[in-house]
Amino acid sequence: MSFGQNVAATKMELLKYKRSSQIAIMVQKILDDKRKVLLKNIEEMITEANKARGGIWEPLQDVYKSVNNAYLSLGTSTVDSVAQSTPAVMEVDTKIRRIVDVSIPTLNVTEKDTKSMPYGFADTNSSIDRAAKQIKALLPKICKAAEYENSIFALAKALEKTQKLLNALENVIIPQYRLRIKFILSTLEEREREEFARLKKVKASMEKRK
Repeated sequence: MSFGQNVAATKMELLKYKRSSQIAIMVQKILDDKRKVLLKNIEEMITEANKARGGIWEPLQDVYKSVNNAYLSLGTSTVDSVAQSTPAVMEVDTKIRRIVDVSIPTLNVTEKDTKSMPYGFADTNSSIDRAAKQIKALLPKICKAAEYENSIFALAKALEKTQKLLNALENVIIPQYRLRIKFILSTLEEREREEFARLKKVKASMEKRK
């Protein structure tokens, strides 16, 4: 037992390692519960992310088509000018929620003005109007998909860290504590047997003298 030289075989050390082993097992249980919660949430997030992505691709194709038509009919400079001069009508608010001890950003999209499009129609055409309306309708879905993707990444990173700690506890730390406890117990028992044998000899010697 290679660690034997570094372990003092005393009752105090035995008590210390027993206490440390109990704490390690308790931490192992907490981490295992955390791992299960993270796995459950990741699975749920993946399902929601797939749904969110599924509702984006086809509308995005329509947006690309409308924007492309606007470039072809109005020219690059006109479309770029409209894009740069148009004030933002959508706001994205970020809040933080926690899953176990992982911070997850949530995105909420709101409209500043829904009554009219924020540009004039003198130098534009229906392609820009259609693209703007499509983007307004699609932006909340894009943000929600991004929220799920980011959540999955953050949870997966926390899961990896948790699993590493669990592996260290299960495969290294707890087995070492158990081996040290076993070593100390066996050493103390051997000492007790030696002491008992010594006392028997002393008693026998004293009885012979009588």
